[in-house]
Amino acid sequence: MEIVIRASVMFVVVYVLLRLMGKRELGQMAPFELLSLIVTGDLIQQGVTHQDFSLTGATLAIFTFAAWSFVMGIVSHRFPKARQGLKSRPVVLVRDGRLLKGNLDEERIDDAELAVEMRLAGISSLRQIAWAILEPEGKISFIRKDDSEPDQRYADEETLSA
Repeated sequence: MEIVIRASVMFVVVYVLLRLMGKRELGQMAPFELLSLIVTGDLIQQGVTHQDFSLTGATLAIFTFAAWSFVMGIVSHRFPKARQGLKSRPVVLVRDGRLLKGNLDEERIDDAELAVEMRLAGISSLRQIAWAILEPEGKISFIRKDDSEPDQRYADEETLSA
């Protein structure tokens, strides 16, 4: 029973730590950060099992973590108010080609990082973006402006050729 209590406490600690780190940090880990997370996992294991190296102790700790994840998933699914505290929400970063600096600052995303994500999505200008949304998983979704608006360059070319 001691392992279950220790695993429960460590689950809460890890959960809070990951929430404090933010969405982008988890989605964009550098190799050193990933290694640090793995080492942290080993330290957590030692704290949970209290140096119990038995297969039973490790299995019990893993199942406790899985059970808490399952319970939190059910709670966030069934209780919308709880979901607000347990799950991240999508955050709008760009609306109609304009940066929402307050949201970018809140999520600790700078202009250079957003520019990289835009290039990866094949977007060269903020004017092309109707919405840029930071998803709960840490990825940025881009919704382009409606293609029904003709690009002025092509509209001029069509006029010249007519």
